[in-house]
Amino acid sequence: MTSPTHSAGPGQGGAPPGKLVFTTPAGGRRVASVRFGRESRRDRLLPQLIRNCLLDDEGQQCVQVRLTAEDAANPAARALLETETGTALHLHRLLGDTDYAPLFPRVVGHELDTAEPFLLYAAPRGIAAARTHVMAASDQQRFTRDLMTALCVLDGQGLVLRGLSPATVLWDGARVQLWGLEAVTRAGRPRSPWGRLPFCSPEQRRGEGLADSRDAVWSAAQVLYRLVTGRPGPADGAPADLGEHRVLDRMFRKAFDPRAVGRPTPAEVLDLVSPGAGDRIRLTVPADETRPHREAFEEALRLKRQAPLARPRDGSGAPSERGNGEVLCPYCLQTIQLDLTKLFVADNTMQYKQPLDVSGISNPVVLDDIMRGAVQKCAADPDFPEHVIPVPYLTNGRPLTVAMVGQSSTGKSHLLTQMIAAITDGGLEPFGLTWQSVNPEQHARFVRERVQPLRNGNVLDHTAALGLDDFARFVESLLITDARGQVRPVAFFDLGGEDLVRTDAALRFLLGVDALVFVVDPALALPLPELDHARQRWGVEVNRDGDLAFGTVLDRLPKNGPYLDVPAAMVLGKADLLRFRPPVDRWLSRPPATSLDAALVRAESRDVHSLLRGHAGQAWLRPFDAIRRCTLHIASATGGQEDRGRYPAGAGPRRVLEPLLALLAMHGLIDVPGGAEAFAVGEAPGFETVPGRRAPGSGSTAGGTADGTTGGTAGGAAGGESR
Repeated sequence: MTSPTHSAGPGQGGAPPGKLVFTTPAGGRRVASVRFGRESRRDRLLPQLIRNCLLDDEGQQCVQVRLTAEDAANPAARALLETETGTALHLHRLLGDTDYAPLFPRVVGHELDTAEPFLLYAAPRGIAAARTHVMAASDQQRFTRDLMTALCVLDGQGLVLRGLSPATVLWDGARVQLWGLEAVTRAGRPRSPWGRLPFCSPEQRRGEGLADSRDAVWSAAQVLYRLVTGRPGPADGAPADLGEHRVLDRMFRKAFDPRAVGRPTPAEVLDLVSPGAGDRIRLTVPADETRPHREAFEEALRLKRQAPLARPRDGSGAPSERGNGEVLCPYCLQTIQLDLTKLFVADNTMQYKQPLDVSGISNPVVLDDIMRGAVQKCAADPDFPEHVIPVPYLTNGRPLTVAMVGQSSTGKSHLLTQMIAAITDGGLEPFGLTWQSVNPEQHARFVRERVQPLRNGNVLDHTAALGLDDFARFVESLLITDARGQVRPVAFFDLGGEDLVRTDAALRFLLGVDALVFVVDPALALPLPELDHARQRWGVEVNRDGDLAFGTVLDRLPKNGPYLDVPAAMVLGKADLLRFRPPVDRWLSRPPATSLDAALVRAESRDVHSLLRGHAGQAWLRPFDAIRRCTLHIASATGGQEDRGRYPAGAGPRRVLEPLLALLAMHGLIDVPGGAEAFAVGEAPGFETVPGRRAPGSGSTAGGTADGTTGGTAGGAAGGESR
């Protein structure tokens, strides 16, 4: 990174004044007149540009880090800016006005969901160490103390700064300021090649193993050697002349070990520089306002565990199968069963008008192949427009019907599209599941009309209505094969929000639904200041009474005991609107799941429950309160908000498959410890081993979290690791 500089003052040969609109660290919106200075490449290997600017309304000097529209179209470039923004905002919240805040750049604002995203910092303090000649011995100890203190703060948050170099460490003669936050990753994440010789550790250079705070200790040792001697050190071990520099040798001899396991931690180096300094790092931990909400969640699970089952269930966890091989037609929503006299295949116009007679086919292989492409005309409802059902939907046992519930503004269609796309991309394979389209032609049309446009950055239109007063829209069906080789059709429906009509003719459909996904729109549920801008754009207001569609569905489902028995998942959708706010930031930054950890599912559920209970109120938690087995999740179908009708960098989904994985586990398609019945009510092994919050101290600067990771996040800290 090239260090910020004041050499080209705003308005001095820069761009003419204009307006800048951005979000402040507190979540508010600000419009300011701005004058820009000359622009330069932040680092020749990085896409970010940097320029000084002056906000005229307050005369505030800032530095803008931005991407051009061309660079911003690259998801990896956007991920770097997301990482930097998330890390900077997290440190802003964590450090406040403490003595540690000056060790890092101070955030002024950000605007990421736009064609040319940017981040604003307050004017930097000092000049890059790369521009400093040999450092005086009197400055070395202060410089080292500040640098290692900053690394201790990051280490306490489980963060590793991979890009530490003389270009990213600023020095004003009294204190250090650490830049290069785009290079932050989480400790324990796989290393990827990053940085330049000799400042990146050997393991990081090769992209081997897992990121470790001692990677940054190597970098710090190299920076100090450069400042003490005026030349770079060797890339794979200690400098030959290290012993000639007494202070440097005493503090960093072990730091040059080519393996992280042989190096000291940041706190251990700090203790060498200033004995006891690591133990003196204390950050004020705010009162835990989430505690009563977390306790309420645990109490709710306790009551659910004690409640008897409403009725016996089969091994899959689903209601008993209908007799005579009947299944629910995904179009007219009436029961239907296979009838070999009503089969058709497509003609040369791809219309299912050609009757199929299978009575003369004796070869079972040929018959199976023909039947896979065949359909049956459904006449269960003579008043419904003519429609056909793929034969595989009728011949693989009871279908699993998954219904998305919520108002039309919640983004259900985008979420469901990305959920199905994740399946077809192989997202179920780590769980022992494979998929096949029920109807290849229909699936190809779904990919062509829904998946591809969304991935290309287009905002999807509302799904076309398919009858029943716009109540239930059939979207897609797949054949899912589990690890035991058992095949089950899975049909996905989008239940209309405002169009949900409370009539038996429509709501009778709910009696056959096997799983529900309730999608919460944060703009409607959460009265948080960072959502005010979204509410203003969309013309909506906070609704304290919850989603009307939730209540309509819950009131119609059969209830034979204290709780409804249909498995459900609640999803805080459009979570990118809150991607820099805890606990959303922590979950959105996690990589996609490759195994189903009951403890993590419970931890995420507890965090979402606490967020909704603390800000939205109990009305928004009605599905969790009414349904015995209900998990809660955080997801974003697009990764960001649209700008002028498009997603500037395409739609990058985050955690869209996790709700479905939980439902499949509750239905027995994914094996989980303790069994499907115990999965969502806290009886599965591992639930009681979720780590609690640890108090800061002993060199630690922040508490752990419910998911066992350290608090906070680096925004998209796992992204952009291609360098």
